[in-house]
Amino acid sequence: MNHEIKIAILDMNNNHPNQGMRNIKAISETFKANSGYQVSIEIFDVRHKYEMPKIEDFDIFISSGGPGNPHKEGFVWEENYNRFLNAVWKHNKENESKKYMFLICHSFQLACIYWDLAEVTQRKSYSFGVMPIHKTEAGEKDFLLKNLPEPFYAVDSRAYQVIQPKTNHLEKHGMQILALEKERPYVDLERAVMAIRFSEEIFGTQFHPEADPEGFLESLKVEKYKNSIIEDYGLDKYQETIDRIDDEDKVVLTRKEILPVFLEFAAQQISKTVSLA
Repeated sequence: MNHEIKIAILDMNNNHPNQGMRNIKAISETFKANSGYQVSIEIFDVRHKYEMPKIEDFDIFISSGGPGNPHKEGFVWEENYNRFLNAVWKHNKENESKKYMFLICHSFQLACIYWDLAEVTQRKSYSFGVMPIHKTEAGEKDFLLKNLPEPFYAVDSRAYQVIQPKTNHLEKHGMQILALEKERPYVDLERAVMAIRFSEEIFGTQFHPEADPEGFLESLKVEKYKNSIIEDYGLDKYQETIDRIDDEDKVVLTRKEILPVFLEFAAQQISKTVSLA
């Protein structure tokens, strides 16, 4: 009998309405319906209800984006989340059967702070839009990014940024930076880190690989997001963003190539380990 692939989705939105969770659920449900594996999905409200999955009960963890400051503010869930990150890492170091984890935006920032990989600072202005993202040399070879163009495009939505990576800390853990934000020669600011391979089993992005055109357009009804694009780039760029959101080679392609491929890879590795046991 096939091993059931158990997916835990960590909702990091703190009870705020969010398109990301809808998309993560949709991608996970599509994987469940089409993959050929027996799959179960459970959702945990980490910040609002202090819910956390037990490491031993799940195979795959997808941790969402969310609002607010990624630095510690004294909430109970913050220690819970750090223990969770440590438990997944420790489990993978000590066991043949691995746990797989995908970290998105706010979760990505939390992990970078926890492992002390870079500076995580507030941006001067909120970043929101469909942005070009550039692969590093390592990113060109990574199986989650290699089928995307250079640059590829993704929805970026954040008030904070991961900058000034600490190369010695990354190397000590065997982690690699796979993508950076676009170059802005007219602005004297360092390019933010947009994706890290934390290990073979753990991957994270600052951008939103789960985003779809429908959700993005819905978000643009929120004045904060609409104004963010117009203030930073002008009305023409705002209109261009609207016009290009459903281009097959941009957000649509990124959504198809990253999270679904991660789930398929994780399920294959888990099934292999189970069959060898």
